[in-house]
Amino acid sequence: MTYRPICDIWLLARPKVKYYGAYPNGFLQRARILIGCSDNDSVLHVCSGKVNEYPNTGFGSNDFTVDIDPSLKPDFVMDVNKELPGSNWEGGKWKGILIDPPYTQEDAKNYKIIDFPLPNPNKLVKDCINIVEVGRKVGILHYICPSSPSNAKFIACVGVLVGFNNRLRCFSVYEKVKEK
Repeated sequence: MTYRPICDIWLLARPKVKYYGAYPNGFLQRARILIGCSDNDSVLHVCSGKVNEYPNTGFGSNDFTVDIDPSLKPDFVMDVNKELPGSNWEGGKWKGILIDPPYTQEDAKNYKIIDFPLPNPNKLVKDCINIVEVGRKVGILHYICPSSPSNAKFIACVGVLVGFNNRLRCFSVYEKVKEK
Protein backbone atom coordinates (compact mmCIF):
# COMPACT_ATOMS: atom_id res chain seq x y z
CA MET A 1 0.00 0.00 0.00
CA THR A 2 1.31 3.48 -0.79
CA TYR A 3 0.95 6.54 1.37
CA ARG A 4 -1.34 9.27 0.05
CA PRO A 5 -1.46 12.68 1.71
CA ILE A 6 -4.77 14.29 2.59
CA CYS A 7 -5.92 16.71 -0.10
CA ASP A 8 -8.78 19.17 0.23
CA ILE A 9 -9.83 22.76 -0.44
CA TRP A 10 -11.16 25.06 2.25
CA LEU A 11 -13.31 27.91 0.94
CA LEU A 12 -13.31 30.29 3.90
CA ALA A 13 -14.70 33.68 4.85
CA ARG A 14 -12.68 36.88 4.78
CA PRO A 15 -10.53 37.60 7.84
CA LYS A 16 -12.25 39.24 10.80
CA VAL A 17 -8.96 40.67 12.09
CA LYS A 18 -7.99 44.01 10.51
CA TYR A 19 -4.43 43.11 9.56
CA TYR A 20 -2.89 42.40 6.16
CA GLY A 21 -2.33 38.67 5.84
CA ALA A 22 -4.61 37.70 8.75
CA TYR A 23 -5.91 34.15 8.73
CA PRO A 24 -9.18 33.65 6.86
CA ASN A 25 -12.16 33.20 9.15
CA GLY A 26 -12.50 29.50 9.91
CA PHE A 27 -8.87 28.64 9.14
CA LEU A 28 -7.29 28.46 12.58
CA GLN A 29 -9.60 25.89 14.15
CA ARG A 30 -9.31 23.64 11.06
CA ALA A 31 -5.51 24.02 10.99
CA ARG A 32 -5.24 23.19 14.68
CA ILE A 33 -7.17 19.95 14.14
CA LEU A 34 -4.99 18.99 11.16
CA ILE A 35 -1.79 19.43 13.18
CA GLY A 36 -3.35 17.28 15.90
CA CYS A 37 -3.43 19.84 18.71
CA SER A 38 -6.14 20.28 21.31
CA ASP A 39 -7.10 23.71 22.61
CA ASN A 40 -4.82 23.08 25.62
CA ASP A 41 -1.71 21.97 23.71
CA SER A 42 1.18 24.43 23.43
CA VAL A 43 1.22 25.70 19.85
CA LEU A 44 3.80 28.17 18.60
CA HIS A 45 2.60 30.66 15.97
CA VAL A 46 5.59 31.65 13.82
CA CYS A 47 5.30 34.99 11.96
CA SER A 48 2.22 35.39 14.09
CA GLY A 49 0.94 38.83 13.13
CA LYS A 50 -2.27 39.38 15.10
CA VAL A 51 -3.26 35.73 15.50
CA ASN A 52 -3.93 36.36 19.20
CA GLU A 53 -6.83 38.61 18.11
CA TYR A 54 -8.46 35.82 16.08
CA PRO A 55 -12.15 36.03 17.11
CA ASN A 56 -13.11 32.33 16.78
CA THR A 57 -11.85 29.15 18.38
CA GLY A 58 -8.39 28.10 17.34
CA PHE A 59 -6.03 30.23 19.45
CA GLY A 60 -5.44 28.16 22.57
CA SER A 61 -4.81 29.14 26.17
CA ASN A 62 -1.24 27.78 26.01
CA ASP A 63 -0.35 29.22 22.59
CA PHE A 64 2.60 31.51 22.06
CA THR A 65 3.48 33.94 19.30
CA VAL A 66 6.75 34.92 17.64
CA ASP A 67 7.10 37.87 15.27
CA ILE A 68 9.78 40.37 14.26
CA ASP A 69 7.46 43.35 14.89
CA PRO A 70 7.39 44.32 18.59
CA SER A 71 4.33 46.55 18.06
CA LEU A 72 2.27 43.36 17.60
CA LYS A 73 3.20 42.37 21.17
CA PRO A 74 4.27 38.80 20.41
CA ASP A 75 5.47 36.58 23.24
CA PHE A 76 8.84 36.33 21.48
CA VAL A 77 10.26 39.18 19.38
CA MET A 78 12.80 37.64 17.04
CA ASP A 79 13.90 37.27 13.46
CA VAL A 80 12.87 33.72 12.55
CA ASN A 81 15.59 33.68 9.91
CA LYS A 82 18.08 33.49 12.79
CA GLU A 83 16.32 31.84 15.74
CA LEU A 84 13.14 30.32 17.15
CA PRO A 85 12.03 29.76 20.74
CA GLY A 86 13.25 26.24 21.40
CA SER A 87 10.85 25.29 24.18
CA ASN A 88 7.37 26.04 25.44
CA TRP A 89 6.21 27.51 28.71
CA GLU A 90 6.68 24.15 30.46
CA GLY A 91 10.25 23.88 29.16
CA GLY A 92 9.40 21.04 26.78
CA LYS A 93 9.14 20.91 23.01
CA TRP A 94 6.16 22.44 21.26
CA LYS A 95 3.13 20.20 20.64
CA GLY A 96 2.57 21.87 17.27
CA ILE A 97 3.63 24.86 15.19
CA LEU A 98 1.71 27.01 12.72
CA ILE A 99 3.72 29.19 10.32
CA ASP A 100 2.33 32.10 8.28
CA PRO A 101 5.23 34.14 6.86
CA PRO A 102 5.01 36.91 4.25
CA TYR A 103 4.79 35.09 0.92
CA THR A 104 6.46 37.60 -1.40
CA GLN A 105 8.43 40.85 -1.26
CA GLU A 106 5.29 42.57 -2.57
CA ASP A 107 3.27 41.19 0.37
CA ALA A 108 6.01 42.21 2.80
CA LYS A 109 5.55 45.86 1.79
CA ASN A 110 2.24 45.80 3.69
CA TYR A 111 3.95 45.25 7.03
CA LYS A 112 5.47 47.75 9.42
CA ILE A 113 8.91 46.14 9.38
CA ILE A 114 9.93 45.49 5.80
CA ASP A 115 13.71 45.72 5.95
CA PHE A 116 14.53 42.04 6.47
CA PRO A 117 14.98 39.06 4.17
CA LEU A 118 11.82 37.02 3.71
CA PRO A 119 11.92 33.77 5.66
CA ASN A 120 12.62 30.79 3.42
CA PRO A 121 9.63 28.42 3.75
CA ASN A 122 11.81 25.28 3.41
CA LYS A 123 14.18 26.46 6.13
CA LEU A 124 11.29 27.51 8.38
CA VAL A 125 9.66 24.08 8.15
CA LYS A 126 13.01 22.35 8.80
CA ASP A 127 13.80 24.59 11.80
CA CYS A 128 10.29 24.18 13.23
CA ILE A 129 10.27 20.38 12.83
CA ASN A 130 13.41 20.34 14.98
CA ILE A 131 11.64 22.00 17.93
CA VAL A 132 8.52 19.81 18.10
CA GLU A 133 8.25 16.40 19.72
CA VAL A 134 8.53 13.26 17.58
CA GLY A 135 5.05 12.43 16.28
CA ARG A 136 3.95 16.08 16.35
CA LYS A 137 3.21 18.32 13.38
CA VAL A 138 4.14 21.62 11.78
CA GLY A 139 1.85 23.42 9.34
CA ILE A 140 2.66 26.31 7.01
CA LEU A 141 0.32 28.55 5.03
CA HIS A 142 2.05 29.79 1.87
CA TYR A 143 1.88 29.99 -1.91
CA ILE A 144 4.31 27.07 -2.17
CA CYS A 145 4.38 23.60 -0.63
CA PRO A 146 7.85 23.25 0.94
CA SER A 147 9.92 20.07 0.72
CA SER A 148 9.72 17.71 3.66
CA PRO A 149 12.73 17.74 5.99
CA SER A 150 14.68 14.45 6.25
CA ASN A 151 13.41 13.83 9.79
CA ALA A 152 9.75 14.38 8.86
CA LYS A 153 7.09 13.11 6.50
CA PHE A 154 4.65 15.09 4.39
CA ILE A 155 1.12 14.64 5.73
CA ALA A 156 -1.25 16.96 3.88
CA CYS A 157 -1.69 19.83 1.49
CA VAL A 158 -4.96 21.74 1.67
CA GLY A 159 -5.91 24.51 -0.73
CA VAL A 160 -7.11 27.64 1.09
CA LEU A 161 -9.35 30.13 -0.73
CA VAL A 162 -11.06 33.27 0.47
CA GLY A 163 -13.83 33.70 -2.07
CA PHE A 164 -13.61 33.57 -5.82
CA ASN A 165 -11.02 35.45 -7.93
CA ASN A 166 -8.43 35.35 -5.16
CA ARG A 167 -5.05 33.64 -4.94
CA LEU A 168 -5.01 30.08 -3.75
CA ARG A 169 -2.71 29.36 -0.83
CA CYS A 170 -1.76 25.95 0.43
CA PHE A 171 -1.65 24.75 4.00
CA SER A 172 1.06 22.08 4.11
CA VAL A 173 1.53 19.80 7.12
CA TYR A 174 4.58 17.74 8.14
CA GLU A 175 5.01 15.21 10.95
CA LYS A 176 8.28 14.72 12.78
CA VAL A 177 9.30 11.06 12.57
CA LYS A 178 12.69 11.15 14.32
CA GLU A 179 15.21 13.43 15.97
CA LYS A 180 17.87 14.90 13.67
